[in-house]
Order: sequence, then C-alpha cells, then structure tokens
Amino acid sequence: MKPPVAKTAAARPRVAARARPAAAGSAIARESAEARQFTVDTDDDGIRLDRWFHRHLPDVNFNLVSRWARTGQVRLDGKRVGPGDRIVAGQTIRIPPADGDTEQRPAAARTVPKSLSDEQVAYAQSMVIHRDRAAVVINKPPGLATQGGTRTHAHVDGLTEALMYDSPVRPKLVHRLDKDTSGVLLLARTPGSAAYFSKKFAGRNAKKVYWALVVGVPDIYSGLIELPLAKQPGTGGEKMHVDEENGQPSRTAYQVIERAGSRAAWVALQPFTGRTHQLRVHMAAIGHPIVGDGKYGGQNAFLTGTISRKMHLHARRLRIPHPDGPALDVTAELPEHFADSMVSLGFDMSLGDAVFADEGPAPATREIKKQQARAHAKTLRKERRGERRSRSTSAKPAARGKPAKPTTPRAAPKRGPKRP
Repeated sequence: MKPPVAKTAAARPRVAARARPAAAGSAIARESAEARQFTVDTDDDGIRLDRWFHRHLPDVNFNLVSRWARTGQVRLDGKRVGPGDRIVAGQTIRIPPADGDTEQRPAAARTVPKSLSDEQVAYAQSMVIHRDRAAVVINKPPGLATQGGTRTHAHVDGLTEALMYDSPVRPKLVHRLDKDTSGVLLLARTPGSAAYFSKKFAGRNAKKVYWALVVGVPDIYSGLIELPLAKQPGTGGEKMHVDEENGQPSRTAYQVIERAGSRAAWVALQPFTGRTHQLRVHMAAIGHPIVGDGKYGGQNAFLTGTISRKMHLHARRLRIPHPDGPALDVTAELPEHFADSMVSLGFDMSLGDAVFADEGPAPATREIKKQQARAHAKTLRKERRGERRSRSTSAKPAARGKPAKPTTPRAAPKRGPKRP
C-alpha cells in the first residue's frame, strides 16, 4: 500500500509524508506555513472526500471541510471539490496549512487514550497468530464473545485497542464466531482492507474449515448437508431451526476424519453459506450434535467420562484473498479442552489438515461410496417397510366396516323411455 504523501508547493520536490505513521507529524509540521498536499491511497479509492478527512485528519470536522470547499481552500487535482464528491486513488488533495487558526493535527500525531490495563493488552496480543499491513488474525478462545451485547462485557471488539500496534486506527471485525466457538478470527487493520475483506466474505470467496467432535458416527462418512435455516419463533432470534418453507438456503460439506467406536467422531466441516449457528444446527439435524452443544443437542450432546462439557467446535483454518498479494492462509491450534478430548478418544491429530486441503470437499473414495450406497439402500428399505405398514393399516378398517364411498363420481345409469 502506498501511504498518503505530503508535499510543499509545486516548485519543491515531493516529500514522503504518511498521514498515519508517526513520521508524518514532523513532516507536516515543517510545512505548516504552506499548503499541504496528500496523495489518495488505494485504500481510499472511491470514498467521499469528507470520509477521507474523517479517516486521516479526524480533527478536521465536517463544518470546516465544508467551509474549505466553499471557499476553494481544498482542491482535488487543482480543481474545486465538494465534501460529498468521490475521490480516486492517485489524486492529490490540497488543504490549507496547519496553522494556529485551524488547530489541526494529523491522525499520526494524535495519541490514542489507553483504556485497557496492561493485563488486557497482554491477553489480547497473546491471541495473535498473524499480523501484516492489512490484517491481524487471532486464535479466539472459547467463552470470549466476538462482540458485546446484553450482559456481555468481555469481547474481542472491546480489546481491539490492544491490537493497533503501529496503526492509528483500531482493527475492525469483518466476520464473527459464536461465543463458545474457538479459532481463527480475522480483523482488518485499515478501512480499505475492511471493505476488501468484507466483500470477500460476502461473496463466498473465503474458505473456512472447522473441526468438531460429534456424538455418534454418521452413516455416510462424507457428504453435503443442504437444509434451509430460519430463526426459531419464540426464541427472540437466539435459536435457529430447519425451515423447509421459509428458511434461507444453507450448505455444509462434512467429512469424518476418525471415529472412536460408535461413541463419537472427529469431523471436518466446510460451510458454503454463513447462516447463524449453521454448523451446529446442521449436525444436530442429521442426528449427530456437536459435543457440548446443549442448545441444539440437548442432553444427548454430552459425553460421559473425562470429555469436557464445553463446545467442541473450532475454526481451524481460514483462506482468503489478500489485498496486497498472495492469499492469506492461517490455521489455529486447538484450545486445551478440545485437545484433551482428542487425546482421550485416541485421535491422530496428523490426519486432520489433509481434509478439505484443496478448494472443495474431498472426493469420495471407494470405501465412502460403498458406505453411501449401503446407507441409501437402508433408507429405501425403511421407506418400503413404511409403505407396507400403511397399506395393511388402511386395509383393515375397510374389511370390518362398510365399503368406503368412491372418491370419483360415477356416471348416472342410463334409463329407457317411460312407458305410457
């Protein structure tokens, strides 16, 4: 990313001065007697002029920007411009000097008030597993909400100040995880990258792979769950359910990685849509709720013995295009309770990352195809037994009682001419 560049009058060479890093403050201070000029960054391409000021010179309020535009003191490529006009990357914004009358300071010169304790800062930064110019990625622990709400005071959104590092703006959440779901969570570090990543998530260009422990073992080891989901009435939107008529289309690919007898299975999940609680509802709907998910699995979602009662759902991997080059591809280690359960059930961790390693669900092997065929045949047998029962049930009342009236009308019998 090319940062905003400040320069003096046209006769002087352009001096590199960024609107955000600390070095920009001294560069602009030396030019306080002359007009300041900034080059529009790629992150700011297409935004309104007043929005640019809000991002980079937040001390310049809207009224002042309007007055500068009205009097021609702010120029875009040498031309008059309005506060609501859109700007394009590479254009030059000229603004008045930073003198005592305007009382302006660049964003880089501001000091962000510290509202977090040293312990909170250390805690937030201990979660970071990747950081670059555009993004910071954390491994969210279970029990920590992504955003605040009623009776929710500890959340990732409240810790973003600790994740600013050398940036003057707080990172922004562009997707979320359930409170009890752990794993990869991405935050955008600039307004431009926030818009970029948001579009990728909305456009289904982000590949997410989850690991889960489920109760029992699915009959079919690999498949695609396609069940529409909607908010369950009477729950205030806090719970989802399968709704064939009014639900939104929802698709989840799953594959069994290993099984612990018939007690539990370790599965990989890849959502192709992003509905609320999608993975949890889908697995419960096929009869294999996620271990620890009492909300959708009830008491059947808990295993006896040493297996934790916490949710066993983990966002293991995220692969998403990056605005600066190659795709971002990160994985997050399991939380302690999940890792302990894996050991207790005897699962081999080395088998997990091979599943969904490509761009789509893993192709079905010959063994999986056999399992699918057996499961399909089993379903057909059940349906046929049900048909036989229904036929025998409907035949018995007809034999004991009066014959049922025909459902289709009969033609009236022909009558001959009346005799005189």
